[in-house]
This record gives sequence, C-alpha cells and structure tokens, in this order.
Amino acid sequence: MAVHVLIYPMFAMFLLTAFVLRRMFLSRVRAVREGCLTVGYFATYQGAVEPEYAVKPARHFSNLFEAPVLFYVACVAAMAAQAVTLPIVVLAWGYVLARLVHSYVHLGENRVGQRIKAYFASWLVLGLLWLALVVTVALRAPGA
Repeated sequence: MAVHVLIYPMFAMFLLTAFVLRRMFLSRVRAVREGCLTVGYFATYQGAVEPEYAVKPARHFSNLFEAPVLFYVACVAAMAAQAVTLPIVVLAWGYVLARLVHSYVHLGENRVGQRIKAYFASWLVLGLLWLALVVTVALRAPGA
C-alpha cells in the first residue's frame, strides 16, 4: 500500500482542529463583544470567568493537542517505516471518526456519558493503531 495514504486522515484531523480553533476564536470574540470578558483577560486568563460557550471550544482545542499527537506520530512512523497496511489505514480513519464524534458531543450538548464513550473509543482505536504498527514493523524486521 502506498505510504502517502495516511496523509488523508492526518489532514482530516488538521481540518477538525482548524474548525475548533475557528469556533474558539469566534466564541472569544463574542464574549468580548457581549462584555463578559475584556481583551486584556486573554493576556493572563485571570480576573474573570469565561462563559461556558467560550470555555468548551477552548478546552476542546487544547484536548486536540493531547492524545491526537500520538495519532500523528503513529501515522508518520508508519510512513517512515514503510509499514502502511490496510488495517493501519482503517484504524487511522477510525480514530478520526471517533474524534469527530467526541468533538460533536463535547461541543454540542456535552453529555458527559456520551463524551466518555467517544473518548474511550478513540483511545481504544489509537491503541490498536499502535499495536498494528508495532506488529507490522516487527514482522518485517530482518530475522522475523
């Protein structure tokens, strides 16, 4: 399988992150316009309480730089090791799907039970992605 195919799920994660960044920015602009926050608040993030509509996208944006980093590393490692297989590609897209569901829940009604399930599913898929990568590399190693 061509190694470049993992670019597409990584780009999808980039687009999700960019979408959340835009939403976060717009929610902060709204908070300033409505007088809930001042522009100066964002210098140190102290002295006021952000409205919930601004907190959710900000927290979610930060979250997209936590576990997803391990997703990007796995994809790049698979490409570098020329270990891109169909299961790895399917798991990469499965991770993107799970993160999309998590984003939808978190940025929407934010039902914690649903959010935990989506988050756990994304970690499960990420673990399987790493396992598939390690097994693929090990089986291709000299003497294996």
